[in-house]
Amino acid sequence: MVTKTICCIHCGSEDLIRNGHASNGKQKYYCKSCKRRSRENPAPNGYPVERREEILRSYQERNSLRGLTRTFGVARNTVSDWLKKKAAKLPPLSKTLVEPDINDPESADMEIDELWSFVDNKGNKVWIWAALCRKTRQIVARAIGDRSKATCRILWNNIPDEYREVHCYTDFWHAYQAVIPKEQLSQVGKETGETAHIERWNCTLRQRLGRFVRKTLSFSKSTFMHSICLDLFLHRYNLERGTLLV
Repeated sequence: MVTKTICCIHCGSEDLIRNGHASNGKQKYYCKSCKRRSRENPAPNGYPVERREEILRSYQERNSLRGLTRTFGVARNTVSDWLKKKAAKLPPLSKTLVEPDINDPESADMEIDELWSFVDNKGNKVWIWAALCRKTRQIVARAIGDRSKATCRILWNNIPDEYREVHCYTDFWHAYQAVIPKEQLSQVGKETGETAHIERWNCTLRQRLGRFVRKTLSFSKSTFMHSICLDLFLHRYNLERGTLLV
């Protein structure tokens, strides 16, 4: 007769006791040494890093979480966990920027705009404020909140020092006048074309992430998820833009 010795997959201890069964019928164990639980013959991690990245990139091409479930067979809660873990490891947005040309003062000029979205329901409006570098087309800073000057100030404070002295082009929303120094601000209409780049970027964001479309079923249920999905997109967008400029 062959005796099979079962060890804890976490610490290797044999001091295990049975601890019920999993939903698939496998025996569960509790380790008295490390106080952790495991199950009989656990399956290896089903998604290699490369596969996870492929799924996350697909998510940033207008796919919803439920759409990923239908396409890749991955649970939407699993994708949400991946998004949270990846967002937690992101460097500051400033690390993705191409340094402005010190010999060309206008190379760091910015266009700033605010974009309407919602969380949980359309009555809960959330505004995305973004500052875009005219020359590189990268997003210099962002802020999420209401449409008040308080959120505008958060955006201004998030702008890196090397961009803080440049000229800014915005629409006529009054919050900009209260925050941006007068000598650095030009408020213009859309017909001038001075804010065409940031307006075009707004369309890109809505096209790539379904949760930022005004009429959509792929909406965020929490501001936290709204924020981390935006940050993941901004980092990828800036890095892709930076590659094109090299």
